Amino acid sequence: MSRMKSLYTGTTPDTVEILEIDRPVPGPRDALIRVRACGICGTDVSFVHMGGMPAHAHLGGDIVPVALGHEPAGEVVAVGAEVRGLKAGDRVVVNPQGPNGIIGCGARYGALSEYLLVEDATPGGSLTVLPGDVPFEVASLNEPMAVARHAVNRSEATPDDKVAVFGAGPIGLGTAIWLKLHGVRHVVVVDVIPARLEKALAVGVDAVINSAEDDITARLTELHGQAANTLGQPRPGTDIYIDAAGAAAVFNTVVANAKTHAKLVMVAMQKKGAEIDLGGMLRSELTLIASQGYPTEIFEVTSDLVEHQHRFAQLISHRVPFGEAARAFELALTPGAADKVVVTFGEGAENS
Repeated sequence: MSRMKSLYTGTTPDTVEILEIDRPVPGPRDALIRVRACGICGTDVSFVHMGGMPAHAHLGGDIVPVALGHEPAGEVVAVGAEVRGLKAGDRVVVNPQGPNGIIGCGARYGALSEYLLVEDATPGGSLTVLPGDVPFEVASLNEPMAVARHAVNRSEATPDDKVAVFGAGPIGLGTAIWLKLHGVRHVVVVDVIPARLEKALAVGVDAVINSAEDDITARLTELHGQAANTLGQPRPGTDIYIDAAGAAAVFNTVVANAKTHAKLVMVAMQKKGAEIDLGGMLRSELTLIASQGYPTEIFEVTSDLVEHQHRFAQLISHRVPFGEAARAFELALTPGAADKVVVTFGEGAENS
């Protein structure tokens, strides 16, 4: 049987290892993909930091190794006899939510591998063919950009809205890009890292706020005008807040600044619980909206990602060859060292 290399969590926390395992053989309804690029997600980083995941996630238990990666782009090398609408050579992105678990999140295979088995390979369902000549590393943004698109869809933002996005990581900047592509009038991004704020301006947001240096209330009022909460207390005229940072300070800042009928969309995984000022929420009739994953958006974003590939490409800070995966995770594990890290495979892999 042919063999392949695949990346797993290491035997100790904060380490990874490349293992040689059997290359999967596609069944009648499956496809085998040669992976060309795969992004590193915060979920991957969490597994690496823990040294794996609990054997029984809902019960706890021993930590077991995890095959990593769920943001792949690649090309089809073989399809089963019953697969329709797909052929060898097709360039594809994959929906990691497969019939036997989430790829790279406890399922048998991870996408940080030379090859990936896609079960029940159905175009438009488990994977989709890439239009055009988008680079594989940009195509690998499809999954996180679907997360960002769902947050925008959940916000129901209109062109007349004024929006503040907290967090200028890949999800926050992806959210900001989608908002602008949807024609939203004014989008401001808030972060503490100057380089990320510069990138936010480069991808087309209208303004940025450095929350480590600036008075957020004063800046939002300057940018979005003055409004009030239900008690008539002055508040910035921001209509929608999006939390792509996951810090308790963001939630408290939004509650303190929310005007009447403002919305807060939470798309980031919350790092720690926080006391919530329910009275502050009441005084603004703040609507809290949770945004999880991408129920319908996984391939809704693909054609737009291709069309606007040069804008989305700016989200990638590092392209690291698969053989240097340990360095890729070292970057991803170090706060502030990288934005989006993409692992590349095969000829033409870049190193930056």
